[in-house]
Amino acid sequence: MSKRLPTNPYGKVAQSYANQGKKQEDRRETEAKALLKAARMLQDLQSSWDSRSSQKIEDALKFNRQIWVIFYDNAINTSNENTSTLSGNVVNLANFVFRRSMEILAAPEPDKLNILININREVANGLMSKSSQ
Repeated sequence: MSKRLPTNPYGKVAQSYANQGKKQEDRRETEAKALLKAARMLQDLQSSWDSRSSQKIEDALKFNRQIWVIFYDNAINTSNENTSTLSGNVVNLANFVFRRSMEILAAPEPDKLNILININREVANGLMSKSSQ
């Protein structure tokens, strides 16, 4: 008859923390990929501006706004003393993205997409660099 050794509760906690860190890393990577996809869609739209349709413009901007709505919502709902500056910056950036999207829909010009493309790429770059640390 063999005795079964009790499981180590501290090991379970340590594993849980390790998994939590992995989930955070995966989330950042997913967010970065979504931003890069949106940037690519906007870049493709800009590159083929002469053959654009209003539907293509709406689709690309809608996809980008949906990502930023998630960031905005997370910033609003998870804001605390430690993250208030970061959350405020995310909210301000999201508001800018929303305003610029409406400007583009009201008066479409390819150069107006540059800032949205750059913002997405820069934020994605920041997310990827934090997930690799």
